[in-house]
Amino acid sequence: MATTITTPFLLLLVLFILINSISIPSFSCPLHQKQALLNIKSNFTTFFNVSPSDFDPFQSWSPNSDCCSWSRVSCSESATVTRLNFSNIMPSYHNPASAFFDIFTPLFHIRSLEKLDISSNYLGRSLEMGFEISPNCITLICRSNGFNGSIPYQIFRLTNLRYLDTSLNSFEGKLGPEIGKLQNLESLHLIRNSLTGNIPEEIGNLTKLRRLNLAANHFSGGIPCSIASMKDLEEVDFTFNSLSMKIPTGIGGLPNITILALQDNELTGPIPASIQNLSTLVTLRLQNNKLSGEIPTRIFNITTLNYFSIGGKESKLIWNNKAKIFSKGRLTEISMPSCEISGQIPEWISSNTRLQYLDLSGNKLEGPFPNWLAEMDLNTIILFHNKLTGSIPQHLFESTQLHVLHLSRNNFSGELPENIGNATDMEYLMLSGNNFSGQIPISISNMWDLKLLDLSTNKFSGDNFPDFSNNFNLIYLDLSYNKFSGKILTNFPPFIEVLYLGGNEFSGHLPWNLRTLLNLKHLDLHDNNITGYFQDVLPQSPDLQVLVLRNNSFIGFIPTTISNFTNVRILDLSGNKLTGSIPLEIANLTRMIEPPIHMSTSGSIFDDTRRIRGSYFGNYVRFDIEDLIVNWKNNFQGISSHSLDIYSLLDLSNNRISGEIPASLGNLKSLKLLNISNNNISGHIPMSFSNLKGMESLDLSHNKISGSIPKSLEKLDGLGY
Repeated sequence: MATTITTPFLLLLVLFILINSISIPSFSCPLHQKQALLNIKSNFTTFFNVSPSDFDPFQSWSPNSDCCSWSRVSCSESATVTRLNFSNIMPSYHNPASAFFDIFTPLFHIRSLEKLDISSNYLGRSLEMGFEISPNCITLICRSNGFNGSIPYQIFRLTNLRYLDTSLNSFEGKLGPEIGKLQNLESLHLIRNSLTGNIPEEIGNLTKLRRLNLAANHFSGGIPCSIASMKDLEEVDFTFNSLSMKIPTGIGGLPNITILALQDNELTGPIPASIQNLSTLVTLRLQNNKLSGEIPTRIFNITTLNYFSIGGKESKLIWNNKAKIFSKGRLTEISMPSCEISGQIPEWISSNTRLQYLDLSGNKLEGPFPNWLAEMDLNTIILFHNKLTGSIPQHLFESTQLHVLHLSRNNFSGELPENIGNATDMEYLMLSGNNFSGQIPISISNMWDLKLLDLSTNKFSGDNFPDFSNNFNLIYLDLSYNKFSGKILTNFPPFIEVLYLGGNEFSGHLPWNLRTLLNLKHLDLHDNNITGYFQDVLPQSPDLQVLVLRNNSFIGFIPTTISNFTNVRILDLSGNKLTGSIPLEIANLTRMIEPPIHMSTSGSIFDDTRRIRGSYFGNYVRFDIEDLIVNWKNNFQGISSHSLDIYSLLDLSNNRISGEIPASLGNLKSLKLLNISNNNISGHIPMSFSNLKGMESLDLSHNKISGSIPKSLEKLDGLGY
């Protein structure tokens, strides 16, 4: 019986044959784009003289494969190259002088490119010439490259751009009105460059912008009023600039704003009342400006508000101490330094059960440290420069997450709780300028994460100290201006950088292991009764910058090995019993010869002014070192604070040094103060002293020096002869 083939089956069979007979085109990236990428690979391997097989980013880049399958390359459905990720591909040893154009020029020929990321390569040169990116580019990321000069004008032709990030470079000059052409931008990040001038009003043309971050530049003038027209804005960050004038009231009309960060500028006038209407606001940072007037308390009614910081040193804001605050209890950070807050620490703070960071420093707070605050388990508590009294509650140190406690310059008294060491997560503990007494609790060495401990200017006493030899993170220890006696502690933190023990009643010899502290940068033992041969107690740290042994009982002489301290810029050996002559080698102290690398207005004697990040937030807690006090003609006076971090000082006064002044001292051109008074020095003032043009104070009095004063020194205001 014959088999009957049905019509539907025949149709399916024919369709199957047709499908298999049709050749489906195989898409791969265009040849010219592949060649451009291979040229980049070739340029890279040639420029750095490395084998392609040795360098991971290009291992998959084979001429025999489709470039759409290569690492760091993405393509469209039609196989054209649309995304290139060249972030962090440069070897750490590369010379950035011309790397960008020598390597990446071929990518300018890939006109289908929509996203380019060349961040974190430290290419370091100007891009003003020849920066021709595809006009289809939507995302351009070139942060952390050290680019300088102006932002390339070609970028402002990329009208399709939605995301632009040129942060962490050295771009300079003004941000011109051309920025207003990028009307499709949704995110603009120009953080930490050197851009100057006004923020152009044309920025208001970017009506699709959601994130605007111009932090850490040198912008001046006012915040453009046109910002009020950018209704899609969610984040605005203008921190660390020089913006002045009033905050535009129109900012209060941005319906979607979540972050408004304007701190560390020079803004004036009142806080606009309209800011209280920002119902989506999560972060408000207005700290360290010159704002004035009463702080609007309705800000605390914003239910979304988590982070709040106002006030600061130059602020003239005033807190209404009679206001009734109905905080919604969502705040994670409250930072209100120098806001004229008086009375006891406000109890409304306790309703914020999520609070992690509290800064009420520089106010007029009185009364005890409240128990409710000790029980809140905060991360950071900063209450310095108030009038708080009493003792610190023991419960505070049972905290599971307290990292920063700054209670300096108050009127706290009594002994520190024995359980202080239970706060094992503590990193920064500052209790200076109070009336604490008794011994330092031994348990304090249980704070394994401790980096900075400042107990100076109190009434601590005794000679039994915690064993810091296992505190590997502790780099700053200040026990100065207390009543400690006996021998100096011997169990030093092994990696200590700053050690201040001056102004106590220590006696005896310096411990031998002080010489083994190879990270030591600052050592200050002034005004004790420490004895021993000076030449035998010199620290061995190659990084030593400050050595102050003033007013002790050291004997011996200044050894020629003093020249090994090439980083020392403050050397104060005055008020001891040193003999012998000033060694010629003292003129080899490099940091007293070379001019300062940079200027600063920090008032800190650190080269790298210490800014310690407060908790996990954007706030910064700054710990300034007190003005350095020097002895000039038996009168204590402060060095001008404008240049402490670059100050260079040599004080050998009030010893028994003899011989002549070495002519080589005239080579110490960066010296600001030289004092060799009250010794037995004879001879003439070397003519080489005419090189000391930056000298502010020179005291050669009460010696046996004869002859004339070099004419270049006659006009010196601080001359003692």
